[in-house]
Amino acid sequence: MSDDPLLDALANKLFHVFSRAEYALKAAGFNCGDGKAKANWDAFARKIDDLVATPQSEDLRMAVEFMLEYPPKQQMVIHGVLSWKDCRPTGKTKAESLFLYIRRVRNNLFHGGKFNGHWFEPERSEMLIKHSLTIIHAAIETIPTVKDAYHG
Repeated sequence: MSDDPLLDALANKLFHVFSRAEYALKAAGFNCGDGKAKANWDAFARKIDDLVATPQSEDLRMAVEFMLEYPPKQQMVIHGVLSWKDCRPTGKTKAESLFLYIRRVRNNLFHGGKFNGHWFEPERSEMLIKHSLTIIHAAIETIPTVKDAYHG
């Protein structure tokens, strides 16, 4: 049982939106080719780089800035102890970094890094989830084939 129904609802929404987005990317050709079906988030990010460079709404601008300035940490085991570490990508575009961070937010939630019955850093978790959702929604709407697959 959780101690924060709002965060529970946001996490559920992120799982739902993220899953639909991954399907839409694969269906629209942003996949890794023949073999195991895997979304190619980096290829997608490169196509929406302009959206990140010049956000068209204040909400999107704030989401991009927050995620780039205060990215999610990565859960690590250091000397046998669960810890959080700042892990910033190198050699990636801003858009690629953003989608790496959004995947990290999803992974931290899905793999139990942020929740063990009680939310760790609930205010920060809320901001990371909300901003991830804002960015995903805006990005999906940018490319017609992805938008159609997402809403179809």
